[in-house]
Amino acid sequence: MTGRVDLGSHSLQTYIDGPEGAPWLILSNSLGASAEMWDPQIPALSEHFRVLRYDTRGHGKSDVPSGPYTFDHLVGDVISLMDRLDIETARFMGLSKGAMTGLGLALAHPDRIERVVCADGRSDAPPPFKSMWDDRIGNVEANGMAGIVDGTMASWFTPDWLDANPETAEGVRRMILSHDPAGYIANCRALQGLDYFRRLDKIGIPVLYVGGSHDKGAAPAVMQAMADATPGASFVEIPNAAHVANINAPEAFNAAVMDFLTADVAAQATA
Repeated sequence: MTGRVDLGSHSLQTYIDGPEGAPWLILSNSLGASAEMWDPQIPALSEHFRVLRYDTRGHGKSDVPSGPYTFDHLVGDVISLMDRLDIETARFMGLSKGAMTGLGLALAHPDRIERVVCADGRSDAPPPFKSMWDDRIGNVEANGMAGIVDGTMASWFTPDWLDANPETAEGVRRMILSHDPAGYIANCRALQGLDYFRRLDKIGIPVLYVGGSHDKGAAPAVMQAMADATPGASFVEIPNAAHVANINAPEAFNAAVMDFLTADVAAQATA
């Protein structure tokens, strides 16, 4: 099921898979991607969940409200979607910017979010990280999305994967190029304001950190430190994967997250 959901000031494109009555799982895309990035996970996840994907603001077929954006905006969009769709509680999985959104939800709305998978994400924005996004923004302002597509593909995937999957890689490339540069830039500004690490010890719901072994943007050491700072959390490293591990190594990624996401699902479905 596909449709736009009006949140008042803007609308978001949504996609729903899986049986009615199943527990809800919300998937949130990375910067530069849209909901289609989760295609490799939908067959497995929709066996257990009513899966809600959405194009985050400024991405895909969703509206591009004026920026800059903050994580308060991105977190608020999820809660507004849940309210509009009568979703009382849900599990949440996000990658990169989507993962950061998940941490914000865990901190601000533990009554609505049951557990979070934080994939290939960080939780803070040190000076080199902030300046990197200034460079990226300048490139997009000068050259549009074409200015960053090659670098993005190189950071998202291992060279072996790119060589072995040319058709899928070309589809991802088209997805990146399809975005409105203004929406991309507005989301970059949200990343520059990222400031969750100092509060990770306040998270009281289950969190699983997952990341590619070759991820440079959210390196395994960074994610392990986040897991160490989050009560009860753990980190699973995905071998031979870069930043977008769910596409780069879908079978290993699915295996890493499935037990965590489906914990207590049978009991919840029959409650």
